[in-house]
Amino acid sequence: MNILLVYPKYPVTFWGFKYALKFIAKKASLPPLGLLTVAAMLPREWKQRLVDLNTGKLTDADLRWADYVLLSAMSIQKASADAVIERCGKLGKKVIAGGPLFTAHPGDYDRVDHLVLNEAEITLPLFLADLAQGRPRRVYTSGRWADITRTPLPRFDLLEMKHYASMNIQYSRGCPFDCDFCDITVLFGRTPRTKDAAQIVGELDELYQRGWRSSVFIVDDNFIGNKGKLKREVLPAIISWMDQHRHPFTLFTEVSINLADDEELMALMVRAGFDQVFVGIESPNEESLAECNKGQNRNRDLIANVRKVQHAGLEVQAGFIVGFD
Repeated sequence: MNILLVYPKYPVTFWGFKYALKFIAKKASLPPLGLLTVAAMLPREWKQRLVDLNTGKLTDADLRWADYVLLSAMSIQKASADAVIERCGKLGKKVIAGGPLFTAHPGDYDRVDHLVLNEAEITLPLFLADLAQGRPRRVYTSGRWADITRTPLPRFDLLEMKHYASMNIQYSRGCPFDCDFCDITVLFGRTPRTKDAAQIVGELDELYQRGWRSSVFIVDDNFIGNKGKLKREVLPAIISWMDQHRHPFTLFTEVSINLADDEELMALMVRAGFDQVFVGIESPNEESLAECNKGQNRNRDLIANVRKVQHAGLEVQAGFIVGFD
């Protein structure tokens, strides 16, 4: 079986860094971690190729090689995803699609042969079992949450690492907060689910063994959703691994501003190699925060908390998405 994994192109946006990437001779900021993780769930005897449209082109020869085209995308990649599906249709290639775009809007994709929605750890094995029996259904969905302690090591071997500014791994899914503008709780729930320390160290080690020696983004929408496990198990394991390997990576991630309340956690993150965090501040206006259900940022001295995080040794990248008065 030949599987072509395709990651659609991002349009030109602030977060795409299209023009900034030229200064560091890179083609994309981050690789498609979701597709690499799904690739690890497919039978090992299947042949797989990855085409990231943010770093290269999709040719008709690529499509003709494939028995199935496996597509994953976020909503902002819709135009490119639609174009890939149209090309597949013209060449008579079957498409398997999943990820946030297709999970949120399955009704828009009648042309997709198989929709494998929600979390792949649950729905992909169902599809693969039916495919092996020669009777795959068109839609696979689930209301359950996956146990990500069983999520396999991503297929980093499919990457051309040199094209990317940073590598990425995932530690947790879900967020304890319920901000109105965010789809994370819809996709992954409000109870953070985490990988084990051994998994995280294993993923860092895999990147190291493949020659990576730069930054690693931990893609969690709120890395500190489970502070206890971080402090007891995960950060000490990362610190030990980093010390043994002479700190080959710098780490960065996304956190909520209540990181500033925990000096022990900040100190451990710095020791583990974190040098920056992204904080969703959204607005300094109390009414705006209340309107978007961003209660965790209300009644806080934001500047003082940002300075506490900076004083601990972490650069703060702040996101503002709600207008000022």
